[in-house]
Amino acid sequence: MTEWPLEMRHRLMSFAEALVDQRRAQVLIPAMANRAGFWFGAGNIVQDPQGVRYLVGRYRNEGDSRTGVGKGERGMELAVFRSTDGGRSFSKVLSLRKSDLDVSSQKVVSIEGAKLHFWQNGVELFVSAEKSGIGYPPGLESFHKPGTGVWTIDYLQAPTVEELAGRTPQIILRGTDPRWFHLKDPVMFDAASGDTVLYFCTHPFNWSSSNSALAVRAREALRFSEPDFQFFPRGFTWDVAISRITGFCAVPAVGGIPPGVHLVFYDGGESIRALEEHPAAVKRPRGYSCEELGGLGVMIEPRYGSVERLSVELPIFLSPHGTGCSRYVNVQESVDGYLTTWQQSQPDGSQPLVAHFLSRADAEGILRA
Repeated sequence: MTEWPLEMRHRLMSFAEALVDQRRAQVLIPAMANRAGFWFGAGNIVQDPQGVRYLVGRYRNEGDSRTGVGKGERGMELAVFRSTDGGRSFSKVLSLRKSDLDVSSQKVVSIEGAKLHFWQNGVELFVSAEKSGIGYPPGLESFHKPGTGVWTIDYLQAPTVEELAGRTPQIILRGTDPRWFHLKDPVMFDAASGDTVLYFCTHPFNWSSSNSALAVRAREALRFSEPDFQFFPRGFTWDVAISRITGFCAVPAVGGIPPGVHLVFYDGGESIRALEEHPAAVKRPRGYSCEELGGLGVMIEPRYGSVERLSVELPIFLSPHGTGCSRYVNVQESVDGYLTTWQQSQPDGSQPLVAHFLSRADAEGILRA
């Protein structure tokens, strides 16, 4: 991408800003309370083979990962909604609580990001959860805070979405290297080759950063490859501490844009915890854990392990409200256009799931301009 004209890069960014339109966004799924620490999201919208839209996400209530469940419920429910009106409204059809996602003696402390994925065997649910009963690496046990767990990515499969209820999850990705010990927030990408690429977020044992990794399930295969933990290096400026990929969008091949180009949405921040600002510093959202800001990159198939940042110096997506947090962007493409969802900070501090629809005609007009 570095050799592409600056004007073309600007058109890609304009397309992205039209998808994630902060001013026109409408609340799709509200949080359970209108105050800080409450949100819904970290999921996706997908269509089944009959064209019915399903939305998955998790309700998060007030809590603190540094102190375990003693300070709140935190990620307390995974919910799936169905739409029969083309995505304008959704009704809940499935609810999974923490105990529904326990794996043997490993009890779920908090439900994290999840993704639905339809394939030849029905529907898959990839969900991340913080679990007790998993120890820290040898020599680093003292870093394991009482009441907290370890994040893993789990897998459920069923013929239909409703039949996911009662299925026992299995752990498919679990960290062993202290540098990439906690694994969470899965994201699915269906490559043109037929491969399924699973992107996910990683944290080291000491929670000093948040980065992205990927694993590939080859066409017709049942298992994912060993993960690549270093394909997307952390940023250098506003995203130096956090770089979590959350979604993709195929770019129409118009206006000189070649086939196979995809926007890559990611969340970023300068620090894991809120930074204390100098009184004379520029006042701006800086991003931190649970209040990340939105970044943008680009990749070209089949090089889905090569992502170039477009938002290099500053974030591209900021909520006009609250902390400026804008995160977990996901785009669901249809014949008519693009339905984009994301968590957006509100004046009261909550983060509902908001949505915006961009028609295909408007999208192509932006890219041709």
